[in-house]
Amino acid sequence: MPRPVFSRTPQPPAIRVNHRIRAREVRVINGATSEQLGVMKLPDALRKAEELGLDLVEVAPNANPPVCRIVNFGKYRYELAKQEKDKKSHAGKVKEVKFRVNIDNHDYLTKIRHAEEFLDKGNKLKVQLQFRGRQMAHQELGMAVVLRVKEDLATMGNVDMEPKLVGRAINMVMSPLPANKRKRRFKPMDIEPEDDSALPDELDENEE
Repeated sequence: MPRPVFSRTPQPPAIRVNHRIRAREVRVINGATSEQLGVMKLPDALRKAEELGLDLVEVAPNANPPVCRIVNFGKYRYELAKQEKDKKSHAGKVKEVKFRVNIDNHDYLTKIRHAEEFLDKGNKLKVQLQFRGRQMAHQELGMAVVLRVKEDLATMGNVDMEPKLVGRAINMVMSPLPANKRKRRFKPMDIEPEDDSALPDELDENEE
């Protein structure tokens, strides 16, 4: 009976360091000063790294000749991992801004500035309007607020999900426009904008 074949997740290529480097010649850069040391025979490059008490790390294996940096490999690997973590933490992040049916103009403008800031930083944006109590009887008022938000943010983002009633809330999702097409309509905030996703969705049955 044939054995089942399992597909493997492709792994990133291993970084070649010191004597694991296979090329006969390499282009060498001093990592501490970014000084170009030129093309060197591999033994000479290894000797130079050893004199500095550092490692020879292949950073561009497909170049001709391969490019190596003289660095502390432990610190180099840590910086790579940190950059990858930062990249993942920023990619695809969704920020949330919440509105209310009876929001006053000052609070509305504050929320819109927050929303612009999130989109300007490349985040996706979830807009939510929560109905409270008997406000469900006037859904058109809530929809009017969300449509106003949509119009005010038209120069900053595209609508991925049109305003839609889900339970007791109207939700809308937007993605940022390309950076060169974004145009802010409201004055930027002097403070870091707050993500409303942590705010509780309270329902007050007595509020109209």
